[in-house]
Amino acid sequence: MISTNSDVSAARPAVHPVVDTVRRQVGTVVVGQEDVVDRILIALLTGGHLLLQGVPGLAKTLLVNAVAKAIDLRFGRVQFTIDLLPSDILGSEILDQRSGDFVTKKGPIFTNLLLADEINRAAPKVQSALLEAMQERRATIGNESFTLPAPFLVIATQNPVEQAGTFELPEAQLDRFMMCHRLSYPGAADEVEIIRQSLSFGLERREKGAIPKTAFDQLAGAEPASLEQLVDAMEKVQGVHVSDVFVHHCAEIVRATREHVAVELGTSPRAGIALTQAARARAFLEGRDYAIPEDLFALADDVLIHRMRLTYDALADGRTGRDVVAEILDALD
Repeated sequence: MISTNSDVSAARPAVHPVVDTVRRQVGTVVVGQEDVVDRILIALLTGGHLLLQGVPGLAKTLLVNAVAKAIDLRFGRVQFTIDLLPSDILGSEILDQRSGDFVTKKGPIFTNLLLADEINRAAPKVQSALLEAMQERRATIGNESFTLPAPFLVIATQNPVEQAGTFELPEAQLDRFMMCHRLSYPGAADEVEIIRQSLSFGLERREKGAIPKTAFDQLAGAEPASLEQLVDAMEKVQGVHVSDVFVHHCAEIVRATREHVAVELGTSPRAGIALTQAARARAFLEGRDYAIPEDLFALADDVLIHRMRLTYDALADGRTGRDVVAEILDALD
């Protein structure tokens, strides 16, 4: 087994201003969830897409909104429902009554950060509409193809326990998500702080009436990091060193998922690319200019599990994707 060398990142040096701004501003409205914030930052810095899984009430939507407010990016949100159409996301051609010509009306996908809320509530034809955008950063409307803004990424949320009115995401779409992060319930101290914080929001007066404020109302007024700062951080991530040994370990892990007895469908080459790119970004967040095995171990679950399909026998025995990834990592020399 390779050493995680945890002492290397024990002391966290100063980080890039855009990272500091996001962490600080998100921390004012979201208690805990530092790992989720870092996963969102990794997606932003590498141009990867992120799937957030968790039961309702864990602040998934609030987290993405807070990050969008912390950086000067165009932000779009689509609430996925069963009656959603591809044109509701991509846009459509509309007939101009005066000129008699068709005019292209671009949809909410033409943004920098797209929040796909409850993505598994949309029908398969809507899911397929996202495939081109997530892979090629392009969208086709009618007979014309349009380049999406840069940067562009999709952050999707999903409730993993509710089955009514939902559709399982196709493998092709899951593979396009760089990471899938599973949110857990807050700790005891964080839960107390969440409740205490909610008591301080106060009221928002509207004309003669008023409504109680929520955490979303606290997002306005903060000074966001600039797009130039984000691009500078993205360039620095590209400069993080990834050794040949690290690359070989990533390739070995990806191949092991295809050969494991408990796995019916292993991970694609995208998994190896995602592991190395995400490791680069995590090293940058930790203030390092080189990736270490600890980065790989910290990200393996998020990068690999959603790309794997276990065999029926493995599922019947109660095995999980996390169990399989742990076995593969333990087998590394």
